[in-house]
Amino acid sequence: MLVIFRVIIVVIYSILVCVFGSLYCLFSPRNPKHVATFGHMFGRLAPVFGLKVETRIPPESADFGKAIYIANHQNNYDMVTASNIVQPPTVTVGKKSLVWIPFFGQLYWLTGNLLIDRNNRAKAHGTIAQVVKQLQKRKISIWMFPEGTRSRGRGLLPFKTGAFHAAIAAGVPIIPVCVSNTSNKINLNRLKNGLVIVEMLSPVDVSQYGKDQIRDLAAHCRTLMENKIAELDKEVAEREAAGRV
Repeated sequence: MLVIFRVIIVVIYSILVCVFGSLYCLFSPRNPKHVATFGHMFGRLAPVFGLKVETRIPPESADFGKAIYIANHQNNYDMVTASNIVQPPTVTVGKKSLVWIPFFGQLYWLTGNLLIDRNNRAKAHGTIAQVVKQLQKRKISIWMFPEGTRSRGRGLLPFKTGAFHAAIAAGVPIIPVCVSNTSNKINLNRLKNGLVIVEMLSPVDVSQYGKDQIRDLAAHCRTLMENKIAELDKEVAEREAAGRV
């Protein structure tokens, strides 16, 4: 019964946000500030799923300015966990096919996110060039998932190099965002599903990396994130075991 109630609430809330959000965005379409606004609105669904989401932003990363944010991509629950920490004006890079999702796709495009055609390698490379161009021309940041797909409980997957190419070419730092494990954590028939911690790390200076060291930069960032995610998972387990959630 609880799962049915949750599904009804999520569907109604999401449709309302997407419809009224799309209408609102028509007054200033493609404004990058909208991404954080509506990302945080989807983040408000976390309690519906029985989740307590705790966000952490170090002072050196708050209101940072231009950067490329990279985050681990676990599953669809990222929409109500990682979305809570998105900083304006940040836009995401997503699959072109997202635009065809009813209601959500239209809002995704109107809020100013960038779309990539992953089935066309030439266009995919062109999108990285577009990311660099947008970072150089506008006062925005870019949010990317370097794993390229949802990990679905397989741990942190190998990183693709697009985000790191863009950061070096645009001369902007990389700010990793780590989300504690949500795989097999959420039972929609259970009232409470525990704690999720979303932590932003300190900016990674890319100026010391050349174009021939992109994989080194990717490996460095992946190590930082892997270690932090392990720390977060341990903290979550300890706090949940102690009832401090």
